[in-house]
Amino acid sequence: MARIVVVSNRVSLPSRDRDAQAGGLAVALRGFLKRGEGIWFGWSGRTVAKGEETLHRVDHAGVTYITTDLSRSDYQEYYNGFANRMMWPILHYRLDLAEFSSRDLAGYIRVNELFADGIHQFLRPDDVIWVHDYHLLPLAKALRERGHQNKIGFFLHVPFPPPELLTALPKHERTILSLCHYDLVGFQTDGDADNFERYLTNECLMPSRNRRTFIAGTRTMRIGVFPVGVETVEFERLARRTARLAFAREVLASLGDRRMIIGVDRLDYSKGIGLRVRAFDQFLADYPRWRGGVTYLQITPRSRSEIREYANMERQIDESVGRVNGRYGEAAWTPIRYVNRPYSRSTLAGLYRSAHAALVTPLRDGMNLVAKEYVAAQDAEDPGVLILSRFAGAACEFQAALLVNPNDPEAVAAAIDQALSMPIEERRARHRQMINVLAENDIKFWGSRFIGALTAPSDGAYRPWQASA
Repeated sequence: MARIVVVSNRVSLPSRDRDAQAGGLAVALRGFLKRGEGIWFGWSGRTVAKGEETLHRVDHAGVTYITTDLSRSDYQEYYNGFANRMMWPILHYRLDLAEFSSRDLAGYIRVNELFADGIHQFLRPDDVIWVHDYHLLPLAKALRERGHQNKIGFFLHVPFPPPELLTALPKHERTILSLCHYDLVGFQTDGDADNFERYLTNECLMPSRNRRTFIAGTRTMRIGVFPVGVETVEFERLARRTARLAFAREVLASLGDRRMIIGVDRLDYSKGIGLRVRAFDQFLADYPRWRGGVTYLQITPRSRSEIREYANMERQIDESVGRVNGRYGEAAWTPIRYVNRPYSRSTLAGLYRSAHAALVTPLRDGMNLVAKEYVAAQDAEDPGVLILSRFAGAACEFQAALLVNPNDPEAVAAAIDQALSMPIEERRARHRQMINVLAENDIKFWGSRFIGALTAPSDGAYRPWQASA
C-alpha cells in the first residue's frame, strides 16, 4: 500500500496538541494517516540562525511527523511577508491590503525549495503526496525539478478569487501557474474551482478537455471540489457532554435568563468582526425590546499581532465594543462580552450548544468550520439558529441558514431578530436540513475522496462530492 505524505505549513504534533484541543481538520488528517504508513511534513514552528535548520522526527500512533526549522529571515520573508502580506489579502479579495516585495517572493520560493529538499530525503517513488494551502503553491514544481513523478495533489483551504484579482499579483505566473505541476488541485466550492478554470483558460490560454481537466505540457492536471466537513456525530456528543460541565453552566448562570449569541473567530480582517459589532449595535437600536434580554459573546484569539494592520484592527474593535457597551449597557447587563483568549475545542463545543444563535459573518471565507461545528453541536429537539455570511464557503451547503450580507448592518440586525424570534418548528426544520448535509459530507470521508480522486485515472473519471439538493 502506498504511503500518504501530507505536507502543510505547520504540523499538529500529538506531543504538543492533544486531540481534544486540536482542530477538527488536524484530528481528521491524523486519523486518515493512521490507516497506512503515513507521514506529515511541515515547519517545526522554530526559527534558528541561517544554516542551522535541521529536520526533526516524531513517531506516534502509526504516524511519522517530520518537521524542519526555518531561519529567521526565511520566516520573515516567506511567512510574515509573502504568505500573509501578499497571498492572504489577495486570496480574500483585499487588494487594498496587499504589499508586494520581490525579496519576500524570493523567500517564499526559497522556503518551498527547502521543503522540497527535506521531502526529497525520504520520498519513495510510489508515495502519494497531499499538499495543503497557499503557503506551498510552488512545492510540486520544486519536487518535479528534483525528478519526482509521484502523484501530487493540492488542496486550497481559503477562497480562490477571480482572475481579474489574481492578475494583480505581480509575477503571478511564478506562484499561481505553478499549480499546474500538481495532478489534482482541490477547492472548497464550485465558485473557487470556476475561478481557477477561468484563470487558466483566459489568462494562461491553457488547453482544456472539459473545463476541469487541463493539459499542462506533458502533464494532465485536474480540478476538483472537496468541501471540508466536521466530525458530525462525534462533535454532537462532545457538545452534549461539555454543555453539562461546570464552565458552560457557569457562563449560562452568569447570563441569568438572557439569551446568548456566540461568535468565534481568530482576529483577522477577513472575518468581518468590526462590521459584526456594528450590526449588533444596529440590532439593539432597531429592536429595543431585546435590550437587557440578550448577550453577544465574541471569542477572538489574537493572531499575527506583529503585523501593523492587525494591531490597528484590534484597537478599532476594542473601541467599537466599548462604544456599544457604553451606549446600551446597564449595571447588571453588558451587551457584548469580548474575549481575546483561545478556548479548547471541547469548551467551545459546550458553548455552541448553549447559544441560541451563532453569528458567522466573514467578509470572505473558504469554508468556515465554526458554522459547521455550531450546527453539529445543537440539540436537535431545541436547536439554535445559524446566521451565516453568503460569502462563506459553507453557505453553498447551508441554504437553510439565515444567509446575510455582512456589509449590510440593517440586514444582519434583522436576521438576529428573526433568529431569536424563530418558532421551534422552523428551527428544527432548518437544523434538520443542515445536519443531513453535514452527515453526508462528514470529515471522515474527505481524505478518502481526495486521495481517491488523486489516484484515479487521469481521464477525469471520478466524482467529487456534491451537496444533495
